[in-house]
Amino acid sequence: MEKGRIAIPSLGSGGLDGQRSQHFGHCDAFTLVDVENGEISNVTIVSNPPHQEGGCMVPVNALSNLKVNALVVSGIGPRPLMGFNEAGIDVYHDSMCPEVKPVVEDLIAGNLPLISIDNTCGGGGGCHH
Repeated sequence: MEKGRIAIPSLGSGGLDGQRSQHFGHCDAFTLVDVENGEISNVTIVSNPPHQEGGCMVPVNALSNLKVNALVVSGIGPRPLMGFNEAGIDVYHDSMCPEVKPVVEDLIAGNLPLISIDNTCGGGGGCHH
């Protein structure tokens, strides 16, 4: 990734040195990482909006409004994935690394796969997302 804004669901106060949340819709915050010329240029932390009416579409709309164009998750359901796809936000998968910064570096390097509808979770606690 040469240029764009990456969102990473994060625990606590987030940040590059923070820990990733396993459930994007109920994370504490999103660490937003701006990339210019393949390098991290800026980091912003935003609170996750309340998960109320609209359910998992609330973070989809919030991240779209923040001009995010890439999201890295450990899992995701089909409805939010379709919402992100419709909003023009690419959703990538990484379930191995619990820290934010290495995941961002892997995405910048092109090492993370996009999630397809065939790779989504059904919800109900069977998959971390």
